[in-house]
Amino acid sequence: MNSGDTAWVLISAALVLFMTPGLAFFYGGMVRSKNVLGMLMQNFFAIGIVSILWAMIGFSIAFGGTGPLIGNTEFAWLANVATLDGNIPGLAFVAFQMMFAVITPALITGATADRLKFGAYALLIAIWSILVYAPVARWVFNPNGWIYEMGALDFAGGAAIHINAGVAALAVVLVIGNRRGHGSEPMPPHNLPFTMLGTGILWFGWMGFNAGSALAADGVAAQAVVNTQLAAAAGMLGWLLVERIKRGHATTLGAASGAVAGLVAVTPCAGFVGGASPMIIGAVAGAGCFAALGIKERMDWDDSLDVIAVHLVGGIIGTLLLGLFADSAVNGDTDGLFFGGGAELLKDQFVAAAAVGAFSFTVTLGIAVVISKTMGLRVSEDEELRGLDQSQHAEAAYSA
Repeated sequence: MNSGDTAWVLISAALVLFMTPGLAFFYGGMVRSKNVLGMLMQNFFAIGIVSILWAMIGFSIAFGGTGPLIGNTEFAWLANVATLDGNIPGLAFVAFQMMFAVITPALITGATADRLKFGAYALLIAIWSILVYAPVARWVFNPNGWIYEMGALDFAGGAAIHINAGVAALAVVLVIGNRRGHGSEPMPPHNLPFTMLGTGILWFGWMGFNAGSALAADGVAAQAVVNTQLAAAAGMLGWLLVERIKRGHATTLGAASGAVAGLVAVTPCAGFVGGASPMIIGAVAGAGCFAALGIKERMDWDDSLDVIAVHLVGGIIGTLLLGLFADSAVNGDTDGLFFGGGAELLKDQFVAAAAVGAFSFTVTLGIAVVISKTMGLRVSEDEELRGLDQSQHAEAAYSA
């Protein structure tokens, strides 16, 4: 075992864990004041339920056995993880991957804000983490997974996390419907300083998210840190530039959204690109994700906090651009189209994105429909008008 690598992975696991409270503040600031505790609770609850399910069976589905589609029970309840090969302890790898499993379903909460029943949400993410996230993580991150074996690259989860959660959010939105008053009454963010605070925590934690995926304190990790910073910066600038041109103002919400768009897009690329590539990827993501806001308006999708535009579209942009910008001089032996590798990697990236998207959408839609027809997914009209803080948790974030 390498003590330096182990320390870095353990620190990275803690950084990724910190991202989920950051996500709670990022989303919490964007909802109306009567729903802020509901949003914080949904995100914090994910830390609890998904951690337990990951230890029970999720990790084993993702990394147990040798099958290309789904694992076995050899690591259930964390049995036998000490036998995992590598230069870090098996439990360090379990912990790092656990934090990925936690934040992925939490991303969905931004799309369903203000109207999701808490009990239904708890059941939804519990089932989703087992039936959707764990198999997709296997396909992408496990050397035995079919997407990994095909040759597609995903350094830290562009497909496994962002496309997966983004398309799942779309499926749930289609089932749960729009907020009451959507399109006819203003629903401005209640606390943009919260959102900026959350953005800072996410940006900070993303260093562990991406660089920790090297699973070593080495040059690839250093490259991932630099790439992460440059892509986030370029994403923010790209979003603000287009926003200023289209809407006449550069906003704090735009700065936050653009930075996250850049972070999302560089996630699959972080350990495979170098030079100017992360800046190009981030800038394209910032501008492209802003442009994607128009999709939900045309389709009348009430994606409350732009999960589809930022995570789904940003994940697709990063996954596909990796097929152009991958550089074997940075890591591995695979070059993208712009570095002399031909179109093979780009094809594999497209297949990975399409397969993850189709699987996640189909299964998530089925889960959401069943919950909707049994216990119900959304709160009643009266509960929605009162707000989730009072109706679901009997609390208030702010005194009158």
